[in-house]
Parts: sequence; structure tokens; C-alpha cells
Amino acid sequence: MDELNRRRYLDAMGISLWQRRDLEFAPIPESSGEVDGRAAGPVGTEVETAEQPPLSSGNDTVEQMDWPLLRDAVRNCQSCELRAGCTQTVFGVGSTEADLLVIGEAPGADEDRQGEPFVGRAGQLLNAMLLAMGYKRESVFIANIVKCRPPNNRDPKPEEALSCEPYLKRQIELIQPRLILAVGRIAAQNLLRTDITVGKLRGRLHHLGDRQIPLVVTYHPAYLLRSPEQKAKSWQDLQLALSTLRSAEV
Repeated sequence: MDELNRRRYLDAMGISLWQRRDLEFAPIPESSGEVDGRAAGPVGTEVETAEQPPLSSGNDTVEQMDWPLLRDAVRNCQSCELRAGCTQTVFGVGSTEADLLVIGEAPGADEDRQGEPFVGRAGQLLNAMLLAMGYKRESVFIANIVKCRPPNNRDPKPEEALSCEPYLKRQIELIQPRLILAVGRIAAQNLLRTDITVGKLRGRLHHLGDRQIPLVVTYHPAYLLRSPEQKAKSWQDLQLALSTLRSAEV
């Protein structure tokens, strides 16, 4: 990706701060999902191995499902009260062989209508963030902690997240991503089994589950729309994700 296109994608995110001279950006390759080469991590990053238990499935049947069976199981799930109050389930979208798995919190009103995660303004910003990394939306996989919209867009309850956990765990196992990008508080805290804030979780590398999948935490696009001054920090998180992906290919 040339510098002009890179700047266009960053401009699409609405952030001139991301081009500050005191930030050192690694070159971003042209890619539809493959990231080549190596780059040093962004300034101020450190590696951390999170001491959290692996995701538990709680359902032996789900552990054996392929993609069609898993999609049907999600569509027909009645494990919690969310299904009765939403229009449709939001299974996830993208490449089932993706190197990068993006996990958000829960479907909103737009996602509930369209049956796809991260649409609307927050989805447009996420698309721009992915493009700035060198990824098209369809080359990654995007999912949520829960598959149904909570009433009035409230946060998912712990028991609701637990009910959906076997489906997300199976998605992770089927994809076998090289890196997970957890966007927002709900995603980060549920995946890492913590109540630490996003501001303290971001900026360093975590690892998830038995396979110790690298995991990077960043702010939710909806939050960035409300707090654009945080976008420069989010860009640093994306650079950490990129440098980790590149290191994994060597």
C-alpha cells in the first residue's frame, strides 16, 4: 500500500492526530489479508501472558460442530432470554481462514436488522481501521461476545455471555487465528476474565486459552466516534497487532 492510499484510509477514520510526527508508523503492505515482513512494535508496548483460564465450552456437542452445524445451532439457540427479544441472530462474518479475528461486544439495532456485526457508523470506522492495517473486511472474521441484541443496546449480562461462550469458542477453534483483536470493554473483559479497564488493558500483548493466541485490546469504534481524541492510541494498538502478525509469519 503506498503512502497516499494509507493516508486516505487514515483520513477515512477522521483522525489527523494519527499522522503526528512523534509517532513512528511501520510501512503497511498491500494485502487482502496476508501481512508480510517484520516490523518493530509500537513505542511503549510490552508483552504480557494473561493468567486467565481457557474458554470453557460447557457443551460437548458444540465442540464437534463444523461451520454449517454451528451456524444452525446459533440460529436455533434458546439458551438465554436474548433470542426472544431480537429479530435474528448475528453469527459473524468474514473469512473462516482469517489470520485476524475481531471480537466485539454485542449486536446493536443496525446489526439486528441486517444480521451482520459492525454495520452503521461504527462498522464504517472499523472498516477504515482494518484498511489502515492492510486488511479488507472480508479477509478477516468479525464476531461478538453474544450473538443476539440485548434490549435497548444494554451491555450483555454475565450469564448471557456465558450462554454464548461455547459458540464463540468453537468459532475460534475452527478459524485458528494468528491474532485476536478485542474491541471494547465487554469483549476484552469477557475474553481475559478480568474487570480491568480497556485503558489499562490496551498497549500490551495478551494471550488467550490453551493455544495462547496473541490478543490485542483496543477501544470500540463506537467509543472512538464519541471520543476521537483516543484514536491515536487505537492506531498504536493496531500497529502492535500488525507487528505481532508479522512476527508470527517468520
